[in-house]
Amino acid sequence: MAKFKKSALKENDGISAPETTSIAAISKIKEKRRQKKSTSDLVKAILNGNITALSQAITLVESKNSEHLEQANAIIKACLPHANKSVRIGITGVPGVGKSTFIESFGSYLTNIGKKVAVLAVDPSSSITKGSILGDKTRMEDLVKDKNAFIRPSPSGTSLGGVARKTRESIILCEAAGFDTIIIETVGVGQSETAVHSMVDFFLLLKLAGAGDELQGIKRGIIEMADAIAINKADGKNLKQAKLAKVEFNRALHLYPVKTSNWQPKVMTCSAIENEGIEAIYSMILEYKKLTIDNNYFYSKRNQQNKFWLIQTIEEQLKNDFFTNSKIKIELEQQLELIENNKTTPFVAAEYLLGLKT
Repeated sequence: MAKFKKSALKENDGISAPETTSIAAISKIKEKRRQKKSTSDLVKAILNGNITALSQAITLVESKNSEHLEQANAIIKACLPHANKSVRIGITGVPGVGKSTFIESFGSYLTNIGKKVAVLAVDPSSSITKGSILGDKTRMEDLVKDKNAFIRPSPSGTSLGGVARKTRESIILCEAAGFDTIIIETVGVGQSETAVHSMVDFFLLLKLAGAGDELQGIKRGIIEMADAIAINKADGKNLKQAKLAKVEFNRALHLYPVKTSNWQPKVMTCSAIENEGIEAIYSMILEYKKLTIDNNYFYSKRNQQNKFWLIQTIEEQLKNDFFTNSKIKIELEQQLELIENNKTTPFVAAEYLLGLKT
């Protein structure tokens, strides 16, 4: 009988799974993660400057879950007495003007002089996937690593009121966590500038030289909201054009009436990539803050903003309650069909729907 050679392949006894990877242990870890942190624990951690707790609280604010919103409201209420101790700066400009580069340079300058900076970016959402398009954390690589900085992009979705609510409440949480400078970045398109302008103390408009912006600056609109204009990318070959643009914008600003704050908007040049003009811009913001605190405009403006957002929030809530009502949903479809068949008008249909007892 032929002898079989011993195979080189050998089956060893399996290694028993360590205790930490057992099913029971994994379930325990998952359960611990699912456990809801108490409101008092989150508030205490936020007041101690804990970034993880701050992020968790903002996530609760952004949630549509009713339980999460209830907890978020309780956290905000507890944090409110510790808020309102920062300067809130809105930064806007068309895509490509260098907002993220400017914010990174500006934010790094502030942390280097001992400030704590929170950047809340109103990030546009894709109308198809509903996800954020920009992803600011990937565009501010150095600032995101800074222990004295906090960056939080928020997808804007379709509701401007919703964005404003989330951002305004996030400001309160960031202030309670000890951040003394809050930067709100807008996408520079649509109505987001108006929303951001109504929640900040100082509104900075970034412009480019030689991009047709000189003429745009003379038009009413966003420039009317600006407390200052910074002409970015004023370096190299662009420096001469930036200086000329500064003259043009200064002329344009003098065509506008004096602001209620008695502040005369200024035009400055800067290069975020070269870190030029950053210190001067911050000095100007401090000058504005001192003037408006001295003449009582600073806190008067904040009070007006609070009243404005009270009304906006009520309107937003009424609208949401109306359109999510099951009876309204059915009747709305019927009225839309009647309009399509020319059997009623939009105005009569609206009157009918609003008259329904919901």
